[in-house]
Amino acid sequence: MRPQKSITLKHLLVEQRKCIGLQFTTNKVLQALIDTLPNVSWSQEFGMFYMPNNKSNLELIFKTFNGVAWINGNYFFTEKVINEDNPVLNLERYRNRKPKEGFKPCPEEYLLKLELKRYSDNTVRNYVACFESFINHFYDTDPINLNEMDVRKYLQKLIQEGKSNSYVNLSINSIKFFYEIVHGMPNRFYSVERPRKVKQLPEVLSKEEIVKIINNTNNIKHKCIVGLLYSSGLRRSELLNLNVTDIDSKRMVVIIKNAKGNKDRISVLSPAF
Repeated sequence: MRPQKSITLKHLLVEQRKCIGLQFTTNKVLQALIDTLPNVSWSQEFGMFYMPNNKSNLELIFKTFNGVAWINGNYFFTEKVINEDNPVLNLERYRNRKPKEGFKPCPEEYLLKLELKRYSDNTVRNYVACFESFINHFYDTDPINLNEMDVRKYLQKLIQEGKSNSYVNLSINSIKFFYEIVHGMPNRFYSVERPRKVKQLPEVLSKEEIVKIINNTNNIKHKCIVGLLYSSGLRRSELLNLNVTDIDSKRMVVIIKNAKGNKDRISVLSPAF
């Protein structure tokens, strides 16, 4: 049985030194064990204890709290593949671009990590575009030396230019990816406010309009596509990834694999199609 007490490991950057943050709910037993660790200090800024980030200290943490508390490394160990079912992308189209004077391309380390994480092609395209806009805004500065205030000013510029909330959020994600995933640095942007997502009612076609579209589609393949999209409520990407074996005509259902959020789901199959 997993111990009820837990300690969460975090990446911290203290005086430009990479450190292991130890975050836990106040507990006398855990505090007593923390006090036995060498070179442990308290950070008022991050509100947690920390120690130098090295292999021996990491091993010592697991050894010290073994059987006493569960070590949560979800925020610390970032090598997990995002979606193993995504194909391995070839990003040579970015690497082989002709150099442009006055333009900094996305660093190789960034591209390599995107490949290893197996992000989707659409996410890669958006991340690269947004991050290149960011680093070229600070063309004469190494991005590793930028701070939270620099990021805030850049995001303010995007808002003043009338960029959408989704674009600003995407820019934040691409910037965080560089610092936290590529360089394994701590979450430096806890207090960077994200714009609220605009919730708009979708534009929905009426049943009569859908019937007109289907009736005016002569190609049987295209008619089947429109019918499936409407009757089963499929997303475009779900339709493109659909296999014949995913359609169960006996149960009259469509099995959608790796849908949004990497989850499988089942939708109804209309008798008309």
